[in-house]
Amino acid sequence: MRLLSLQLVPVVLVCLSWCSPRMLADEVQVVVGGLLSSEGGDWKPETSPLTAPFGVAFDRAKTMWIVELEGGRVHRLVAGGRLQHAGGDGSRSYRGDGGPLAQATFDGMHNCAVLPNDDLLIADSWNHCVRRVSAETQVISTIAGTGKQGFSGDGGPAVQATFDYVMCITLNPAATVLHIADLNNRRVRALDLKTGVVRTVAGNGQKGVPADGSVAVDAPLIDPRAAAEDSVGRLYVLERGGHALRVVLGDGIIRTVAGTGRQGFADGGPAEAQFGSPKHLCVGAGDRIYIADDQNGAIRVYDPKTQRVSTVLGRGFGDSKIRLKNPHGVTVHDGWLYVVDMGNNRILRLREP
Repeated sequence: MRLLSLQLVPVVLVCLSWCSPRMLADEVQVVVGGLLSSEGGDWKPETSPLTAPFGVAFDRAKTMWIVELEGGRVHRLVAGGRLQHAGGDGSRSYRGDGGPLAQATFDGMHNCAVLPNDDLLIADSWNHCVRRVSAETQVISTIAGTGKQGFSGDGGPAVQATFDYVMCITLNPAATVLHIADLNNRRVRALDLKTGVVRTVAGNGQKGVPADGSVAVDAPLIDPRAAAEDSVGRLYVLERGGHALRVVLGDGIIRTVAGTGRQGFADGGPAEAQFGSPKHLCVGAGDRIYIADDQNGAIRVYDPKTQRVSTVLGRGFGDSKIRLKNPHGVTVHDGWLYVVDMGNNRILRLREP
């Protein structure tokens, strides 16, 4: 296998907190990319160094890790705004375990997470597994899944378990548990990072809308795309086809907290709020839940205190000039909300509302 060299890629506009980023209206900044012609700029998405990016995460040095859904590559954005190609050759394959990240290949990565020791975790979605890159050695390994499609292994080692489309992965606040959206198995599973044991925490494998007040592990789900735990142990589950945000409480009971189940665009309380195929979520300050609302081209936020949904970017909200196309990844870091605008091959950020 040929070792892939790290490539330094010039970027039209790349900036982080140590740079002097271009300021847009209402404090929105471009991290990778630029403004579209419809926004008053000359950015052409096809010229981007990124190909359909989805997820980003940060290590202690504030390096931004970026994974591409369709491009099949892992990048890191380091101090000075330099984008480095770190792994993946663009092929849809599953190679490299036991060797350096630079030699590894992937298939449809959706997002990533960084452990307190700076190890990188990657949702290698269509390889049905989760992979881990050692920060010390850059060696990659599989920590959940076998690479084969299926459903098995609850109560045992995650490396022997099978999954069916590992979508998004999210660490709990203590970084001791990795929540895994096991899409085609219609379950959310939890990997104990200390013991390596995996278990199901929501979904029974059947397709359906869970009844409010039912036991999460006994209830159906439509299509769990992402799950994230807040500071008090509430596990939020986002469903794209269900157009809804659900929550699993500490006692294991599941409820729908936003979304009518019908595709649409509406802010408001539980009975009014509507989504358009939402894809990803993250937890922000005050345990607010930010949602990448894909087909609506908007970033939404659910406030558990008011139990209402509002829009913070896109469709004229926030910076009225910004036009999002298939926004997928959302991540909060150091008081900034990062938005991966996948359809425009760029990354934006704004101060967390």
